[in-house]
Amino acid sequence: MDSMLIAQTAAAPPATPSIPKDSDPAKIQDAAQQFEALLIGQILETVSQDGGWLGSGEDSASSCANGFAQEQLAGMMAQQGGFGLSKLIAEGLQRAE
Repeated sequence: MDSMLIAQTAAAPPATPSIPKDSDPAKIQDAAQQFEALLIGQILETVSQDGGWLGSGEDSASSCANGFAQEQLAGMMAQQGGFGLSKLIAEGLQRAE
């Protein structure tokens, strides 16, 4: 009986995420920019692990300030076009509608 369940599960098509038809293009663009900012922030975080680009970050105040600066820089980079990912993501989501 377990083999029947496994066969049915394997044969079932994967669920596709549904995108509401009333999606606002501005909301899609904003979400894509936030996602790109998150990715840029992760890249900056990786860079700062090896001594940092804003200083040593040895105490908690310095570490907090570095984290805030990285978050702001990532957000501004994404707003100014970043790596161009947000534009590609937004176009892909709008096409999927």
